[in-house]
Amino acid sequence: MRQIKVGMVLFPGFQLLDIAGPKDAFGEVKVLSRGESEYEMLTIGTTRGSVRSSSGLTVVPDRTIFDTCPDFDTVVVPGGLGIFEAFDDPALSEWLKAQHKKARRVAAICNGLFALGTAGLLDNKVVTTHWLDVPRLASTFPRAKIEPDNIFVKDGKIYTTAGVTAGIDLSLAMIEDDFGRAMALDVAKYLIVYLRRAGGQSQFSPLLESQAAPGSQTAVLQQYMLDNLDADHTVASLAGRIHMSERNLARTFTKECGVTPMTFLNNARIDAARRYLEGPDLSLRDIALRCGFDGTDGFRRTFFRRLQINPSDYRDRFRSDAGNHDVEDPRSNSVESARRVPSNPHPQQA
Repeated sequence: MRQIKVGMVLFPGFQLLDIAGPKDAFGEVKVLSRGESEYEMLTIGTTRGSVRSSSGLTVVPDRTIFDTCPDFDTVVVPGGLGIFEAFDDPALSEWLKAQHKKARRVAAICNGLFALGTAGLLDNKVVTTHWLDVPRLASTFPRAKIEPDNIFVKDGKIYTTAGVTAGIDLSLAMIEDDFGRAMALDVAKYLIVYLRRAGGQSQFSPLLESQAAPGSQTAVLQQYMLDNLDADHTVASLAGRIHMSERNLARTFTKECGVTPMTFLNNARIDAARRYLEGPDLSLRDIALRCGFDGTDGFRRTFFRRLQINPSDYRDRFRSDAGNHDVEDPRSNSVESARRVPSNPHPQQA
């Protein structure tokens, strides 16, 4: 029987699903292989005694980082709100450094990679995390190379993922590496999840995170673009509207919003298109016209390039049960409401 030892770290305030999801995925291998292969999973606490998760449920770990542990093939660090108190724990950092030297791979789910960063394991590594934590990650560990839209990333022996349920995506990828695609597919079928999800975190996160200061010229221009997505905007026409030079507009807009005016406009058009696709039926042609795309083919190409999923598949996956009920026109949303109310109300499940 082939056995792979997995150590799963527990710290106060960890996300329970980050542990339960991978444990269930890994656990199915023994069942489906009829005992010929298995993952032996041990939970490793950062403190002695039971560890309380962010949901309030407690887990009694099998070991602690202060105990003698077996040689792990794989180490997994979950995410959770507690990571921001645990990630700079010197004892955890030293334990992770030691495990990194011995283990075949070290993985972090969601913002669990902050612990890897403190241990110096993210330097010059390509990584991902939950889209909400990207700015903090970039400022805390500037030597990490962040791919913010990816569901999971592998760089050498370091594996990182987006939010919560992406831990299952990661587990399936590991199962495929360890026991082949057929086994990974069988586990995915049993769990009723995709073996590989199409697209990235942009399917789940709001695209209008670039809010200018209320009342500023930039905010006025943002609102104008949101109200007139179907217009043929150019940098020159936008600059003229607020009596700026094109160069000054580009500099000011980028400084205040983090993106150029045309990037903001393109993101706004994609975001509006997503909202239309999630609501009552409109033809792709109508959506393209309302959102300012150059025809249906141009809409399809731009949508796929931005989200790595085509509009029809996106509609099938994310359409609500709104039927023919009236919905708010996405073009009428303000920058504030677009930022405050993402189309998916549970972005942490990316």
